[in-house]
Amino acid sequence: MDFALPSELEGLRAEARDVGIAAAKRADVPEDSWIVGHDRQFAEELAQRGWLGMTWPVEHGGGGRTTLERFVVFEALITAGAPVAAAWFADRQMGPSMLQFGTDEQRARWLPGIVAGTSMWCIGMSEPDAGSNVAGVRTRAVRDGDDWLVTGQKIWTSGAADADWCYAVCRTDPDARPHEGLSDLVVDMRSPGITVQPIVDVTGNRHFCEVFFEEVRVPGDNLVGELNGSFRQIMRQMEHERGGIDRLVSNRRLYDDVRPLADTSDALVRQEIAALETGYRIGRLLVLRETLGQGPKQFSAATKTFCTELEQRVANFCGSVLGAAAMLAEPGYLDDLARRVSRNICYAPAYTIMGGTTQILRNILGERTLGLPR
Repeated sequence: MDFALPSELEGLRAEARDVGIAAAKRADVPEDSWIVGHDRQFAEELAQRGWLGMTWPVEHGGGGRTTLERFVVFEALITAGAPVAAAWFADRQMGPSMLQFGTDEQRARWLPGIVAGTSMWCIGMSEPDAGSNVAGVRTRAVRDGDDWLVTGQKIWTSGAADADWCYAVCRTDPDARPHEGLSDLVVDMRSPGITVQPIVDVTGNRHFCEVFFEEVRVPGDNLVGELNGSFRQIMRQMEHERGGIDRLVSNRRLYDDVRPLADTSDALVRQEIAALETGYRIGRLLVLRETLGQGPKQFSAATKTFCTELEQRVANFCGSVLGAAAMLAEPGYLDDLARRVSRNICYAPAYTIMGGTTQILRNILGERTLGLPR
């Protein structure tokens, strides 16, 4: 089979790679740029190039382009380390969710800001006692006239400190079965009653946040989709979140920078490089399968599991190449590459936790895809 891209897509990929490399120079680190690289200026540049909402219908402000074009652009940008985080969540998830489940009025209200790169979103899903278990959500939304009053806590909410809007999963029927009493509400992050506390992770980054809601008033028409129908909607949204190229190339730039330093006279080193190169090719085919809609239902769980475990293997490889230097990396003592390797070793455990832990995803595959007994 010929996996070569058409010439017009090769030109698009080259353009995106050049744009990504230039933008990456402004970032502290080029790794994990889709989640830690917050740059509103670059988000607006993406919009000006027509690279936000690329596949959305033209009548809703989108570009009407193919999914393969979007894949090519963001594979190049994230591989280069471009800071796309300010636009990523809204473009990857919130916009598609609004297109599928929102009303015409909601689309007209929120999609233009996403396409323009001026509206940043966060996802209010995980909670301290729920983790990957969406059915365990306790944040409640209670009717008050035409509005909702939201009270509760979210955690690991990436980008919440900088977000304009939160797409929050709330319990709207406490008497219903756990999966059946949830609804999606769009919450204005400037509303009274919201407190955001950034969580400093082991790398010193502050993109993870806790978000506290204390009787936050949310207009009734901010309900997205069906009342008490969130679980089905969130499962569809997870297909966008788990099967994308961001789950494969988060630290590809680091791998490309470290690989030339590896001692390829060692057969074991050559074998590991071969395994990683093979893994990248397999992972890319899995992502392309998701992109083109060819994967079975829920198969994004397999795509994310394979890709994020490979990312952890890449981090370990980079650390083994630098050896002790990776453990001693401190500003002013070693070069920038050692600092990046050290940071990535510390960050790598997050790859198989965020977006659904590997254990949860393997359960999904076993029970829902393979039909194995519980």
